[in-house]
Amino acid sequence: MTALGGVVMELEDLNMPLYTGAVATSDPDKAFKDVDYAIFLGAFPRKDGMERKDVMSKNVGIFNAQGRSLSANAKPTVKCVVVGNPANTNAAILSRAAPNIPPANISALTRLDHNRASSMVAIKLGVSCADVDGVIIWGNHSGTQYPDLSHAAVAGKPAAETIDDDDWVKGTFVSTVQKRGAAVIAARKLSSAASAANAVCDHMHDWVLGSGSKKFISMAVLSDGAHYDVPAGIFYSFPVKCHAGEWSIIDGLAISDFSRQMMQTTAEELQLEIKMADELLAEAAKAS
Repeated sequence: MTALGGVVMELEDLNMPLYTGAVATSDPDKAFKDVDYAIFLGAFPRKDGMERKDVMSKNVGIFNAQGRSLSANAKPTVKCVVVGNPANTNAAILSRAAPNIPPANISALTRLDHNRASSMVAIKLGVSCADVDGVIIWGNHSGTQYPDLSHAAVAGKPAAETIDDDDWVKGTFVSTVQKRGAAVIAARKLSSAASAANAVCDHMHDWVLGSGSKKFISMAVLSDGAHYDVPAGIFYSFPVKCHAGEWSIIDGLAISDFSRQMMQTTAEELQLEIKMADELLAEAAKAS
């Protein structure tokens, strides 16, 4: 709480024209009271010696409790983005625990991966990041995510044709984007900070104000099973357009055999995560 008070001091010292004060609290009921936007920035991190189930167990408890508080206190129109990992499955837990919040109002952040992929193409070709449009992040915000250039453009020309290096597009590009978060941690000894904050701003800006002339952006949203053979019930990153505060999945994109396989792999991982979360919730219910 002392450190949080320091953050409030910094907010005050920014002297921003729209700032009128902040509530610093460790009580989620107070934090979520009548909010319009909620950014779930943190989650329980994996520590040395911890199994995947141990981490999932911690986050199931956190996001189940926060979902109940969100549902009871936030405006039903609240827009939520989950950043803390495993972000997609944390978003699913949050949504299930918040019956008063429409599932479409909850999302998970894959815009950081989207921005990383777009920037990597720009650097590869020596062009401005503004020239790159239409990159897609499919699936999970994890090492199985699929950064896809099949429908991307560089200055209006197909990205894959402009790069003209299929091995790079399907190999180096994909693996580098998938492992970028780990690479940042290895270099900084800390996870992404400025780039993650910028991605949250991009995500919320486009969701609220519209994605405009962008071909599409990447958002992890609840799958209803009707798009690209992605199973229902998981939060999966799709190409979307945003308008008037709502997102819609872009349908009808051609999917190659390679892309289909990559998309299925990340969907299967998300299904396993959801299964594990459900088992942990059932164990917790029995214990109580």
